[in-house]
Amino acid sequence: MAHHSRLAGFIIDSRTDDLDASANFWGSALGIRVVDPDSGGTGQYAEFGSAPGDLHVEVQKVEHPSRVHLDIETDDIDAEVARLEALGASRVAFVKRWWVMQAPDGQRFCVVPMQTGNGRAEPHRWD
Repeated sequence: MAHHSRLAGFIIDSRTDDLDASANFWGSALGIRVVDPDSGGTGQYAEFGSAPGDLHVEVQKVEHPSRVHLDIETDDIDAEVARLEALGASRVAFVKRWWVMQAPDGQRFCVVPMQTGNGRAEPHRWD
């Protein structure tokens, strides 16, 4: 069955006790502003607005070493994960409603539910 996916954005994983300071640094460095300093109400995420290409960009407080990862959004998580596994990716962990994946080169990324009405490019259709 066909499904759709596209780049959703970039998540800045920050191993920090001060999410506000990390978000302020990255907002200033990237020239974008924090629009929700407590996205989700858990004290774990600070979301930016007005990112180029309407991409989703946020700082996420993490326990692992700091890094940047990307999110791929899709209208069919299972189909997209299977497609990426066929390309050589592997599943790392299911978190809430998305999969953390690992590319063959070791890079981590997430497969997340698709958000609509955000101005991003049309998703790719996979048959």
